[in-house]
Amino acid sequence: MSVTYIRQATNEDLPEIKKIIADAKAYLKKQGVDQWQDGYPSDQNLADDVKNEITYVLIIDGKIAGTAALWQGIDLNYLKIEDGSWLNGIEARYTAIHRIALSSEFRGQHLSEKLISGLLTVSRTLGYHDVRIDTHPDNLGMQHVITTNGFDYRGIIYMHAGSAKRFAYQLLLQ
Repeated sequence: MSVTYIRQATNEDLPEIKKIIADAKAYLKKQGVDQWQDGYPSDQNLADDVKNEITYVLIIDGKIAGTAALWQGIDLNYLKIEDGSWLNGIEARYTAIHRIALSSEFRGQHLSEKLISGLLTVSRTLGYHDVRIDTHPDNLGMQHVITTNGFDYRGIIYMHAGSAKRFAYQLLLQ
């Protein structure tokens, strides 16, 4: 039986996080999804996330298998939603899962559920009941991961001042 948990990332984890994100960018490109093909997230974005203590890593038997940022508070990209609405309004108190990726070494093992479950636990432990996430309209794999983890589709948001259309999802925790 493998030992699996999530923990907050450290600066020592940055090389592996950068590798996982680079692999994810290549995987998306191979799938024909233009998400993350414009330099985002940059190495600086990833370093800032670790510095701001919002990056978490999924550990499987001592190895980093995945990474994600767990934003706390209002995400400016979520203030405007089209063709839907947030259940608790645009300025509710929530966490948002961003920059989620699994290592190519662990792809196909359905570990995204463990990573998201851990992030939901962290969110709830921090006192948040509302969790939000978004993905590219062409990223069918991530849409499947999101909905099978209990999130409901809420509408369309635009990242980076309107240039990147994303499907938005939400999950309310008890």
